[in-house]
Amino acid sequence: MMRLIREGRELSEVKQEVQQLAASQAGLTPAMFFLNPDTGDYLNINGDRSVSAASTIKIPVLLAFFEDVDAGKIRLDESLVMRKDLVATEAGSMQYQPIGTRFSALETVEYMITISDNTATNMLIDRLGGAEKLNQRFRGWGLKQIMIRNPLPDLEGTNTVSPQDMAALMLKLTDKTFLSSSSREQALAILRQTVTNTLLPQGLDEDAQIAHKTGDIGSVVGDIGLIEMPNGQHYVAAILVQRPHNDPRAQELIRKISKLTYQTFRYLQQSVPTNPTVPQD
Repeated sequence: MMRLIREGRELSEVKQEVQQLAASQAGLTPAMFFLNPDTGDYLNINGDRSVSAASTIKIPVLLAFFEDVDAGKIRLDESLVMRKDLVATEAGSMQYQPIGTRFSALETVEYMITISDNTATNMLIDRLGGAEKLNQRFRGWGLKQIMIRNPLPDLEGTNTVSPQDMAALMLKLTDKTFLSSSSREQALAILRQTVTNTLLPQGLDEDAQIAHKTGDIGSVVGDIGLIEMPNGQHYVAAILVQRPHNDPRAQELIRKISKLTYQTFRYLQQSVPTNPTVPQD
C-alpha cells in the first residue's frame, strides 16, 4: 500500500486569495493540492475531485514502468514495436514513423514524458499489461481516482485523476522504499526534461527546479510537479483547471497560482513540522 498524504497546517490565507482569484474568472473551475512534506503546510481546493487527466495520466504510467524495471519485468534496452492499433494522433512525433518501427523501452518512456507522445504512451500501456491491469496497480498503491479508460489522445477526457492522488504519486519520487535509487533518479531526470514549461515553471524563481508533466485538452489544462526550492526543501503541486473549450485564461490562472504558492512556501520554508506528514502505513 502506498503511503498516503497527511496534511499539517492549512494555508488558509493563501486559500482565500486563490479562491478569490478563481472566482474572478467566470467559467473556470480549478482543482488543486499543494503540500510541503517537510513542514506539512498545504493548500487544498477541490483536491479530492475527479478531473479529466489529459496527459498528466502519463505520470502514473511512468512510475509503473520503472516499478517493472526494478522488478526485472522490463529492460530499458528492449525493443517495443509500434503497431498500427497503438498509433495516436495529436501530441508526439512517433506517429509519423512507419508501422513496425522499433523503439527502445527507454526512448519510448522519454518520448511519452518529454514531448508528451501519445503513441509512446499507448505502447507503454500495452507493454505494462493494459489499462485494467494498470488501474488495479494504482488501486494497490492506494490511489482510487487515477483511472485509464481509453487510449490516448482521449480528447473526450475520460481518463481521470484527482490532484490529491497525483500529489501522493509525485511524493513517491522522494520515497526510498518505492523505487530503486537509479529508477527514481531516472524518472525525475525525464520529468525535468518536459519541454512544455508554460504553466507551473512560470511561477518559480530561476534557482528553483521542477520535475513535472503538463496536460492539455479542450476541456481541461493542468500541471503536476515536484518543486525543489533553493534551500533543498520540496513541495508537490497538482493543479487542473476545467474550462470552456481551449480558454487560455486557464493557463494564466495556473501561472498566477503557481507564483503565489511558490512565494508562500519559500517564505515558510523555515517552519518546523510537529508531526510526520507522510507516515508509513
